[in-house]
Amino acid sequence: MNAPTTAHTPSRQARNLRWLLSNLVDEVPGVRSVAVVSSDGLLLLSSEPGGTAGATAGPGSGPDRGEHGGERADGPAPRREPGGRPERGPRDSGADLATIVSGLGSLTQGASKLMDAGPVKQTMVAMDEGSLFVMSISDGSLLGVHAAPDCDMSVVAYHMALFVGRAGHVLTPELRTELRTSMELDQ
Repeated sequence: MNAPTTAHTPSRQARNLRWLLSNLVDEVPGVRSVAVVSSDGLLLLSSEPGGTAGATAGPGSGPDRGEHGGERADGPAPRREPGGRPERGPRDSGADLATIVSGLGSLTQGASKLMDAGPVKQTMVAMDEGSLFVMSISDGSLLGVHAAPDCDMSVVAYHMALFVGRAGHVLTPELRTELRTSMELDQ
């Protein structure tokens, strides 16, 4: 990722979370875009090129490293579907995905309360041209994944659960504030 024009250096936890998000996008077949949304609906992290998730993790990259190896100067290359055409996302915007994830999360939480069904753990929507997964992280934060229609839903759900397990304990109020501030500075 190009260095922001500010002197802000991300914390170790923020770098690790960004690396986890990049890995989710890069390692799980069919994943088109990913967003982490705060309980109040604000985008904290996005896989969108130029978003705070950073670029695609490349050789030599990993958690705790200050720079992401193997990335292009202008961000990661656009993800492509089989056949070479660019993958479609919700208007190709992390903010749009965050809005959808927040709204769907709110809707399912309301339904759960009406049905006395307990907390919502995961929501999945299958559409003709894609799939949408939403999973609770912690304190109302949500992980949203937009995937190709032919993705293996169980693999996507499994990797989302791994992300949630790894990210849930580090997504503290302080880190959420840092990520939100970083998103504002990057705009």
